[in-house]
Amino acid sequence: MTSEDVSRATVEKTLAKGNNGISVNTLMKHLVLGGARSGKSIFAEQIAMASDLEVIYIATALIDDEEMRNRISIHQQRRPEHWALIEEPIQLGKILNEENAENKFILIDSLALWLKNLLYRKSETLLMKEHGSLVTAVEQFRGQLVIVSNENSLGLSPVNNLAQQYIDINGKLHQYLAAICDRVTLVVAGLPLTLKE
Repeated sequence: MTSEDVSRATVEKTLAKGNNGISVNTLMKHLVLGGARSGKSIFAEQIAMASDLEVIYIATALIDDEEMRNRISIHQQRRPEHWALIEEPIQLGKILNEENAENKFILIDSLALWLKNLLYRKSETLLMKEHGSLVTAVEQFRGQLVIVSNENSLGLSPVNNLAQQYIDINGKLHQYLAAICDRVTLVVAGLPLTLKE
């Protein structure tokens, strides 16, 4: 049994009516957090697969080394071919506004890479603009939305100022989004822990 099989079974149990009273069709905005290689992306993808809606996958990663190229390739192979793909490393709020419709399912993977892309631009103005745009767009989004992000506040201390800035902004952004999302899940070792429902 692969980790994808385990995740699929876990999603089915988590979303089954009667288990926790929530079906994928009543789910509006869902923040999925987890550490590196925790299974958070597979979990989010399985939620999207359980939907009857048009799925749009928004990828934020930029290929900056061979490891990232390999990670992107794995994600591409796992996604169904009929899903629409939008590659957007910076303007997530703008894309969400353009795709804002009740009959759409948007999966963003990942917020952590989006934030990294913004910080590498070294523009406080751009960072604040895009941060505000994203939060507003999530608040106003009418379809089903799953946002995947790395939870970075569980252990390692930052080694430099940029890493500290990333952890601080990432943590605050997660708090904003957790407040406005209907559901928040932390995925650890491929197992979803419900933080908010």
